[in-house]
Amino acid sequence: MLAIRLQRIGRKGFPMYRLAVQEAQRHPTSGRVVAYVGSYNPHTKEATVQVEAAQKYLDNGAQPSPRVVKLLKDAGVKLPSWVKEAGQKSKTIRHADKLRKNQPKEEKVEEPAVEAEEAAPEAPAEAPVETEAPAEPVEEASEVEDK
Repeated sequence: MLAIRLQRIGRKGFPMYRLAVQEAQRHPTSGRVVAYVGSYNPHTKEATVQVEAAQKYLDNGAQPSPRVVKLLKDAGVKLPSWVKEAGQKSKTIRHADKLRKNQPKEEKVEEPAVEAEEAAPEAPAEAPVETEAPAEPVEEASEVEDK
């Protein structure tokens, strides 16, 4: 069975593709090619298709790949009824219930301002920072002598 699919050409990091007609069981790069019916540049989105040649192979039963179907349709090739057109891809989320946006909303209880003022004195106040050496060690020594 024949297949119409993309065959990568071009240098490393800059691919370009040929629309190749070849045996479906063969590898796209090493298999014997029956014919080339066009090319596609993904960087400029430019596609050149030989409409008559592509139509001839489609009429004889060549199976186009999903990307080639899109390119042939854009070029104006009349596709047979048995060709499956690739639809829009739909994203499926495996565990949608675990998403943050689908979690039940937590009601936030706001505390009145009076309670917030009462809670503030309970917190320890910071002592002022002294720059000079304190005279406390001398006082501690005198307390020890008294005992």
